[in-house]
Amino acid sequence: MSDHLIYTVENGIGWLTFNRPEQRNALTFEMYAGIAEICRSIPADGSVKALVMRGAGDRAFAAGTDMSEFRGFSKPADALQYEENADAVFTAIEQCVVPTIAAITGACTGGGGAIAASCDLRICDNRLKFGFPIARTLGNCLSIANLARLSALMGQGRVREMLFTARLIEASEAASIGLVSEVLDDADAVHAHAKELAEMIAGHAPLTLRSTKEALRRLRVDGPNANDHDLVTQCYMSADFREGMEAFLSKRKPTWTGS
Repeated sequence: MSDHLIYTVENGIGWLTFNRPEQRNALTFEMYAGIAEICRSIPADGSVKALVMRGAGDRAFAAGTDMSEFRGFSKPADALQYEENADAVFTAIEQCVVPTIAAITGACTGGGGAIAASCDLRICDNRLKFGFPIARTLGNCLSIANLARLSALMGQGRVREMLFTARLIEASEAASIGLVSEVLDDADAVHAHAKELAEMIAGHAPLTLRSTKEALRRLRVDGPNANDHDLVTQCYMSADFREGMEAFLSKRKPTWTGS
């Protein structure tokens, strides 16, 4: 795994830090692969209950892909492989067995924006700059998969306007359109609130959270006719569902086991 990623687990909360603060946490191909590996390797045994992603320093969550990585592109297969690999990373975030929180400080652009869009929750500080200004910088394009993720969050019209004007969305607008759920005063406040959110989520029924994550992913990919029978069965036939019923009827707090 890349030295530019730091992953720790504290009291059941995973913390994944993009660690290139001098480069505004620009993402290398190795970092992308490491992010996917971490998301796929989180166990479903309850030892990790939520995952927070953040950028080192306070200038950026992640300022896109490191542009030097593109210098070797010379044939169509290079571009197609890059987008295929990137989509695998974002899908790994979406399919992570625990809820994911993007704790955004400062810039969140390009690949950083795609990572944040793949997370379940997003909070930011008041210096947020979110977007994909590629129409005035690189001249590349977003994949349909990424456009679908962004459109599910913001609506296709707003995505079109953001990309065509190559502008960056600031904190107040991000909150008003539901791109982020909360705007905090500074980086310290973002990290502290991310911890509070993760701890709260850690106390909730893990199968409910896991099924909701996957159902929403299937809804976006396959539409309202997506099959959810396995998710419904998993929850209703679980020991946790029976525990929840008995706890509710007994007026006590349930004890979740994730089984």
